[in-house]
Amino acid sequence: MVEDHKHCVVCGKPTDPDKTVCSLSCEEILNRQQRSMKRSRLIMLVIFAILFIFIIVSSLLSKPT
Repeated sequence: MVEDHKHCVVCGKPTDPDKTVCSLSCEEILNRQQRSMKRSRLIMLVIFAILFIFIIVSSLLSKPT
């Protein structure tokens, strides 16, 4: 029978059930990935906000009076 275990989310090696990663190097890789993902989401949010504001302003300016 196989012991209770989980797999490291970075490298896939078996690890303890209460851990997400198997080593400090995998933890650093995971932290870098999470920071990068957070930065990407923030950039996308800013781009969407700018586009939304641009569309609203351009539709207000193009209305005939």
